[in-house]
Amino acid sequence: MKTFTIFFLFPFLCSLLPAKAPADPKLNKVIHQLFDSVKNIRNVQYKVTAIERGLNEFHTVHSEVKLQCHPRKLYMSNPAKKLEILYNSQTEPNKALVKSPTLAFISIMLDPTGNIMRKNQHYSIHELGFDFIIKALALIISKDPEGLANFNLHGKCIKNNRSCYLIEYNNNQFSYTNYTVGSEETVSSIAGKLIVNEHILRYKNNLLNDFSYLKAGSTLKVPNLFLKRAVVYIDEKTMLPISISIFDEKEMFESYDFTEIEINKNFTDFDFDRKNKNYHF
Repeated sequence: MKTFTIFFLFPFLCSLLPAKAPADPKLNKVIHQLFDSVKNIRNVQYKVTAIERGLNEFHTVHSEVKLQCHPRKLYMSNPAKKLEILYNSQTEPNKALVKSPTLAFISIMLDPTGNIMRKNQHYSIHELGFDFIIKALALIISKDPEGLANFNLHGKCIKNNRSCYLIEYNNNQFSYTNYTVGSEETVSSIAGKLIVNEHILRYKNNLLNDFSYLKAGSTLKVPNLFLKRAVVYIDEKTMLPISISIFDEKEMFESYDFTEIEINKNFTDFDFDRKNKNYHF
């Protein structure tokens, strides 16, 4: 798993960066503190507003999440859409319990990476939490030959009523190249192999909901960098990323804002039990 390798080797990668592109020492410090803060999370509860670009419009979703990191367990709800998801890696590592109006309010076990749960979603439930932001930053750094040199620390500002550090990444060399699909390759496998943003790759090639094998020999437009621009707000007190916006060459591609964050709460097994009286499975 390349993303996990990059994640754990991040301090080593940063130690190599000055040799190819000097970085702001203050920026280095903030990013290291960010990584350390995320790694120290055992469990977390928060609300998140996600804005994601679809084929013809943006979709906005408000969710509430309870997440235990190890072993991974989560409960997610979207009260407006009356959607609930429960996942426990110990009991059903490849299935999640889902209740939704689209399923006639019947609770059903589904594959978190399958077509039904991934449809019109940039990420699966496996990316919930702050880890995916850290992995994205590590992938940006590893893919860009200039490393941290294309990051800027713009000082402090207020975001979501919190004092934050504002970090921006921007690379005007972002473009696309042609890629010939090989045997038994999917969008996900190609994105992982080339270290590019899977969702930008899907959007550029009109493959937003295609999770099957692609036609061997077909040609895709593949980004040469992980993304063009990213804006990240890091809470000065917790050193956690409370807002991130990602851009391709066109405009904003996706953004996520986190509020009411509670770190390392004392969850019980009942927090991830379908019999919890506050749930509706």
